[in-house]
Amino acid sequence: MKISIIGAGIIGSAIAKSLIKGCYGEKIIATRRRIEKLGELKDLGVDVTRDNKYAAKEGDIIILTVKPKDVKKVLTEIRKEITGKLVISLAAAVPLQYLKDVAPEARFVRAMPNVAVLVQEAFIGYCVGSDVTEEDKKTVKEIFKTMGKSVEVEEKDMDAITGLSGSGPAYIAILIEALMYAGLKVGLSRDLALFASAQTVLGTGKLIIETKKHSSEIKDMVVTPAGTTIEGIYEIEESGIRSAIMRAVEAATKKSKQITELIKNNG
Repeated sequence: MKISIIGAGIIGSAIAKSLIKGCYGEKIIATRRRIEKLGELKDLGVDVTRDNKYAAKEGDIIILTVKPKDVKKVLTEIRKEITGKLVISLAAAVPLQYLKDVAPEARFVRAMPNVAVLVQEAFIGYCVGSDVTEEDKKTVKEIFKTMGKSVEVEEKDMDAITGLSGSGPAYIAILIEALMYAGLKVGLSRDLALFASAQTVLGTGKLIIETKKHSSEIKDMVVTPAGTTIEGIYEIEESGIRSAIMRAVEAATKKSKQITELIKNNG
């Protein structure tokens, strides 16, 4: 199976590397206007090119990683070459019907990964077009498995996925940065404070996923009467951090919906 990545920027390049690490695909093709930026992929054996039509023609599966504003232009350019093929679009807020209207002969999957694809730990929410086959779905799951964890959702949930997990690494990065500065305040070195903060967030996430315990259960495992943790939690609850995070996700989801409507209206 040959996989073509159209628009291999940061995420597209990370996807190519994930496919290579996962030993998926007999050949990977990646396109970018500034082809000199793809030197690392070329060294890894990726066929790099500026020619989107060539990549679309050669690929059995197409992964579209261009910006939302460029989707129509690129799909129109490669429309003939993707006839009858499966196309996975990672363009944020671009709905399935819009993709289908531009290139009706292709079968589309709409997906939202996050930047953790860079280390093969992304969360990927995705939805599929009505003509996507069961075999297509199996293929999509295998492709996403090289990048992290994936869940098929209804398209109506994609804006919320964008606001929560798509933007989520930025929220968590702020939390880690806050923990790091807290470490500095209580006397830790910068490197130690950052490493301890990041590993604590990573470990807590793994605890929830692997033990299937609710986040409140994890919290209660740490809290003891008159202990250190309850003192810290008291200060956190006073800060309103919960509502701030909820507002952040709500605002990002609303923005995604606005972008979707703008794309629809501009045709």
